[in-house]
Amino acid sequence: MSTDPPDPRLHALVEGIVRIAGGDLSTRIPHSGARDDIAAVIAGINLMADDLQTIYQELEERVESRTAMLRQAQVELERMALTDPLTQLANRTALNSALSHALAETSRGEMPPALLILDLDSFKGINDSLGHSAGDDVLRVIAKRLQDSVRETDTVARLGGDEFAVMLPKSTLVRARRVANRILKALSETVDVGDLRITCGTSIGVRVAEPGQSVDDLVMEADTAMYAAKAQPQSSVKVFEPALLHARRLQSVMISEMREAIREDQLTLHYQPVVELATGRMEGVEALVRWNHPSRGLLMPDQFIPLAEETGMILDLGHWVLKNAVRQLRDWQRELDLDPTFNVRVNISTTELQDLDLIEHVRDILRETGVDAANLVVELTESMAVNGGDVDRYSLSGLRRLGVQLEIDDFGTGYSSISYLRKLPVNVVKIDRSLIDGLGGDEEQGNFVEAVLHLIHACGLKAVAEGIETAEQASELARLGCASGQGYYFGRPVPASRLAEMISEAR
Repeated sequence: MSTDPPDPRLHALVEGIVRIAGGDLSTRIPHSGARDDIAAVIAGINLMADDLQTIYQELEERVESRTAMLRQAQVELERMALTDPLTQLANRTALNSALSHALAETSRGEMPPALLILDLDSFKGINDSLGHSAGDDVLRVIAKRLQDSVRETDTVARLGGDEFAVMLPKSTLVRARRVANRILKALSETVDVGDLRITCGTSIGVRVAEPGQSVDDLVMEADTAMYAAKAQPQSSVKVFEPALLHARRLQSVMISEMREAIREDQLTLHYQPVVELATGRMEGVEALVRWNHPSRGLLMPDQFIPLAEETGMILDLGHWVLKNAVRQLRDWQRELDLDPTFNVRVNISTTELQDLDLIEHVRDILRETGVDAANLVVELTESMAVNGGDVDRYSLSGLRRLGVQLEIDDFGTGYSSISYLRKLPVNVVKIDRSLIDGLGGDEEQGNFVEAVLHLIHACGLKAVAEGIETAEQASELARLGCASGQGYYFGRPVPASRLAEMISEAR
């Protein structure tokens, strides 16, 4: 019995299926031209391989595209993580990385990097007076000028707020000074903000790294030099020297002592009379904080308020002043025969005005003491009143709803249009002392003050003049229609006990 030889197509079919299953999608089983079941299977297998190859190619393309997108997204995320979003400069993280690399090169014998840290001298005033949007515009201009002042290989970074840094790799002190002076010149030029031209100087600290120095120490020492430069009367450059660390440590000690002073009631309030000009009656007082330092004696506000603002302690300090001033008013009301309208004036800072807890804090102290809200006058500067944001307006409206009186301090020193007087929820305007200098002996100055008073009265507000030092000034202000005044002519700030004696003597 004879047996037919096996069909060779079956062997090719099996081999083709094995190769396709192994991932070789380019495999195709040859056609014999026959039209039977084996030929049909071969045609089906080849069609399936075509479809699989197409699908696999599309999948590879999609995977490659998605991988490229993910790679680009990762690069962008890394860039964002190392970039200041406002100025597009490097941020603190990127600066530290560049410094770490430069210091590592120094340890291998390369020249050391130099670090410049700079802080804008008048930026807070720009922000307060013109608003944060204008402040951002100024920061972008400053960033561009810094980049134009250095080489592409140098690193320019924004550390936050109005503080910047420049890292010069492989530098010398001579070059660092030259770059710092170039930056000083570039930043002394005016900046156009809307219709205004403003000047924004800077203070620069310089430190050339030493072998073995850490990033943190280099930054701290450049920062120390910058603060020493900032203590100078105008924009300047200061190179780090070890003696500066002693001053920095003293500042750190004072910060610690201030926290203790607030906690341990080392602060005290002095009070300056506010007088009704027409009658001479004391209508209230302004509370002014002092610090009974255990070793340095009685410190004036200008010796610690700037440090409190810089470190954020101004919020706790302001709360202490408000609480103790209102409590003192309550004690006077109980002990003395005070006029029911006798009030106490308390200054608040921008930080306090932007504190969402301010209204609740004022409400709590009024509830605790039983003092009528109308007997509390909160003083805020003209720039705070005009240029505040939504939180500031919320705080002002909330204080007004409580019944607290609001007073604009330093009127006449701001940049803004005086039309705001009609829009803000204020009761009193305090005319700055600079406007009454020469009053009584200068007819033009008298006419000017009279016009200012007419404006204030036309807005339905009461006027108070500060800085009155002579009887002639007081008399002239009364004649011009100014309701109240304060100054050395009526009395210097004194402790609460002495103020109580003054009230009793007046009675």
